Amino acid sequence: MYRTNTPNLENYWMPFTANRQFKAAPRLLASAEGVYYRDIDGNQVLDGTAGLWCVNAGHARKEISQAVERQLNTLDFAPSFQMGHPIAFQFAEKLAEIAPGEPGKKLDRIFYTGSGSESVDTALKIAIAYQRAIGQGTRTRLIGRERGYHGVGFGGISVGGLVNNRRVFPQVPGADHLRHTHDLARNPFTKGGLPEHGAELADDLERLVALHGAETIAAVIVEPVAGSTGVLLPPKGYLERLRATADKHGILLIFDEVISGFGRLGAPFAVDYFGVTPDIITTAKGLTNGVVPMGAVFTSSKVHDALMHGPEAQIELFHGYTYSGHPVACAAGLAAMEIYEKEALLTRASELATYWEDAVHGLRSRKNVIDIRTIGLVAGIELASRSEAAGARAYDVFVDCFKRGLLIRVTGDIIALSPPLTIEREQVDELMSILADALDRAD
Repeated sequence: MYRTNTPNLENYWMPFTANRQFKAAPRLLASAEGVYYRDIDGNQVLDGTAGLWCVNAGHARKEISQAVERQLNTLDFAPSFQMGHPIAFQFAEKLAEIAPGEPGKKLDRIFYTGSGSESVDTALKIAIAYQRAIGQGTRTRLIGRERGYHGVGFGGISVGGLVNNRRVFPQVPGADHLRHTHDLARNPFTKGGLPEHGAELADDLERLVALHGAETIAAVIVEPVAGSTGVLLPPKGYLERLRATADKHGILLIFDEVISGFGRLGAPFAVDYFGVTPDIITTAKGLTNGVVPMGAVFTSSKVHDALMHGPEAQIELFHGYTYSGHPVACAAGLAAMEIYEKEALLTRASELATYWEDAVHGLRSRKNVIDIRTIGLVAGIELASRSEAAGARAYDVFVDCFKRGLLIRVTGDIIALSPPLTIEREQVDELMSILADALDRAD
């Protein structure tokens, strides 16, 4: 069943993978450098997905591996419960320097986690704890959005809106959802900005306030740009209306920036790109360039300080993880931030955005393409589904691209692209050429 140089595949239960299908025809990556992988047979594969939305500075950055090695040889692990180590505070200070938000509302209080899923569940718990701390203990309800992806913790799947993540598992009681913003009929092939139609969908929050009562709602969480569901862009004015409604009713606004943070849109954060400041943001992925698992929740001082009351010996938030502020992850994160700053990667996507947009929209005439969406260095290419076989066409394109030296990501019948921020124009052309041919071959 396997090639001779393929390891035994039986014991590893793979995440978000059709295990039996994969193990019958495995795709194994063996090494990486720059914007390319190599598979186990030595074939070069252009990384069209920055790993999994996370390798923003490209692969095999020696600055990060050397920082990790130094830290491993200095302090490999230290507890963060009632103890501290310098690099965790240094990294938090660095993150605070680039934290989004206007003066007085800067999101510069940092709580470390181990992943995006942990960041989301942490943010939700902080929101509920905040409401309780300010005397609003009845506010426990959490509002998400249809087609939202917020990781795989019980909190994340409860506010998330992807049915396959939810159908088997129980959810946090009381969670509710805004409608999603994808309107293929009114906003097809949007180019040169955000979709024109759909800002009124933010008024769903008013509807849910009328249904449940504002006094029951702690927070609303959305991805500024929904990534895992297929790159759904916010309509013009949508985020502004959501912010205004949340303010009106005392509801905290959380932006899930696990994907959009650290330069993906051409600004350090989506907060900077859209000019709308939430109360909390969640991050992970690009935080360490994907080298060491880590996440971080950014909050405003208003949220943070509300919990800093009572006896000084009292633990203000009974929450945390063994690996919160792991010294090796902090070392990787500091090195990643230095690369982002030195090479101006947090804004480089803005320089490539027009070229990228034109290149991706050049696929519009390809067979079965029914919509294209781009922002920064992200693209979603939606394909018509086969009758009674949703997702099969995009999966076939995914497999064909890999065989020909390109890694893409698919979700249903949507192809998602998010290459490293270090990609050059000729590599964009290479990516589009391989993808165009694969689209033409797809039935």
